[in-house]
Amino acid sequence: MNGGGRGAGRTREQAVWARAPLGPCGPPLDLLTARFDRHRYAPHFHEEFTVGVCVGGSEVIDYRGGRLDIGPGSIVVLAPGEVHTGGPGATGGYAYRAMYPALPLLAEGTAALPHFRDPVVDDPELATALRAAHTELSAHADPLEAESRIPWLLTALARRHGTARPLDGRDDRVPGADHIARTVRGRLAEELLAPPTLTELAAPLGLSRYQLLRAFRTSTGLPPYAWLAQHRVTRARAHLEAGLRPSEVAPLVGFADQAHLTRWFRRVLGVTPAAYRNSVQDTGR
Repeated sequence: MNGGGRGAGRTREQAVWARAPLGPCGPPLDLLTARFDRHRYAPHFHEEFTVGVCVGGSEVIDYRGGRLDIGPGSIVVLAPGEVHTGGPGATGGYAYRAMYPALPLLAEGTAALPHFRDPVVDDPELATALRAAHTELSAHADPLEAESRIPWLLTALARRHGTARPLDGRDDRVPGADHIARTVRGRLAEELLAPPTLTELAAPLGLSRYQLLRAFRTSTGLPPYAWLAQHRVTRARAHLEAGLRPSEVAPLVGFADQAHLTRWFRRVLGVTPAAYRNSVQDTGR
């Protein structure tokens, strides 16, 4: 957050780019994490949408002939091709997280490309979810996780705050959702080490990627990547109980590395893989 703690004369000017692939062979999504005290962007535009969340301080953006005053928790949606600026507000510096999705990502759950009459969106729940996804995918860009989370959140943004009508109404019930979920779970379990993309999962079922996400969430309460991660944790437990070390177990169940295994192990079981391994071995002795 912006505010106290700076030494006299010091400024913080930092911008870090990351890329999250949307599926193993999918297009990358650019992610920007920035914190500026003085930096002001020159007038410019992006070919993609800009979806940002202010996380500290205040920012001023010149856009469509007006001025946007952005505070913490606000979502900002800037349309492709629209010239804009960006700089600190009256209170000093600003910090934000932004992603740059291609046009089709904003139209997966709507009948047409959405238009955002108000570029500043007040939706605390969605802002928190976007910020969390951005933070986690910037640190660890799991392709299936990115492909599951990003289209879902951007469709929620388009349907809640854009002008385009939903593709298939606002009723999120999906006929045959349980069958769809069983089919998807079976394939994910079979292809544990190299899971298919959502598009590859959806095509044989005659669904779009967003429809598959809706059906899976309706049936299980989870997105596919989260179900797969928990299934991997279950498989990892058996290997740990057999005496393997966490570093050996991670690649055997499809996690990128031990840190990835540890992150999900703690989410699901509340302990690290090493602590779990020690506890079951102590019990056995």
